[in-house]
Amino acid sequence: MQSKDPVSSILLVDDEEDIREVLEIALSDNGYTVYTAQDGKEALEIFEKLSPPVILTDIKMPGMDGIELLKIIKRENPETEVIMITGHGDMGLAVESLKNEATDFITKPINVDALEIALKRARERITVRRQLQAYTENLERLVREKSELQDHLSSLGLMIGTISHGLKGLLTGLDGGMYILESGLKTNDEAKRQEGWQIVKTMVGRIRKLVMDILFYAKKREIERQPIEARKFVEQLYDAAAAKIRSKGIEFVKQCPERDFIISVDPGYLQAALMNIIENAVDACLKDSAKQEHRITLSLRESGNMVIFAIEDNGVGMDQETRDNLFSLFFSSKGRSGTGLGLFVARKIVEQHGGAIEVSSTPGKGSRFVIKMPKNPPEVPETNPSE
Repeated sequence: MQSKDPVSSILLVDDEEDIREVLEIALSDNGYTVYTAQDGKEALEIFEKLSPPVILTDIKMPGMDGIELLKIIKRENPETEVIMITGHGDMGLAVESLKNEATDFITKPINVDALEIALKRARERITVRRQLQAYTENLERLVREKSELQDHLSSLGLMIGTISHGLKGLLTGLDGGMYILESGLKTNDEAKRQEGWQIVKTMVGRIRKLVMDILFYAKKREIERQPIEARKFVEQLYDAAAAKIRSKGIEFVKQCPERDFIISVDPGYLQAALMNIIENAVDACLKDSAKQEHRITLSLRESGNMVIFAIEDNGVGMDQETRDNLFSLFFSSKGRSGTGLGLFVARKIVEQHGGAIEVSSTPGKGSRFVIKMPKNPPEVPETNPSE
């Protein structure tokens, strides 16, 4: 007999000590780890602790016999292979054991070759079962990958269609700005030149933003954290957006605590996320014709180990359906001017920082975006940037 995976251990159950000793020596000499039990009760205790893949048990034993032991083991673990030991006059019991899913049976006195054949059959059953399990898992993985590929292709097709639609609108706006600019140059009309140039700058900025969002969606990268001053970060974000917002006739307010504190973030990525939300607020204000004055507030505060950014506007607000789909890929309420990538990208960046975005909004009154994330994740020690 030769022992090889998947059978490395065997539980031997027999009430006759001489038989246990002889079989234990024979099995051990052939490389098996052998556990022995003198009755069914002791066998179950060992089985519950060690779960050996093969059990070799006598059928006739005092107390719990081999058939009862077989039934209990098969209930607890149907994959355990059980080989029954029976006498020449117990063929009826042997047949009954096979009906209860025993792997095989051997008769006393035990022949070494017969035992090896029974163990070989047990090994083959275990091997086939494991191969089938591996094949099934591999098949499930292939099905998942195919499904993911189909989803990706569907998303890609939707993205191309959506972006093409959005880009067409931006290019149309760019053509219009160029026409007005060219007309102003020909007629030496300074007002038209300024109007056309402003439209060109706006459309180029939107196209640039669209390209950056596409790049983020197409190739996600890991964030590169660095300790920065939270207040300085907000001031830089404010300065980057203030001129454009005020040029639209919108008041832009910044609220920061007097005490600065350190946060560990990817500043470029996080600024892009917050800028997307700010631009969404700008669009909400521009769409609102019911109010004479519009205002966007950018605020910063800390709460324990959390940094909290808030972006609030008094624009058109959102209904429940829009709020529910706000961060869905390619969802946009801006018609031809939107692609549905900006807020989707913003949420992904915030989630990469271990944070989340909460949104509250009332139609006709405005919206509030609250971005919460850890100031210093456990793996990043709090340090001073100057250090």
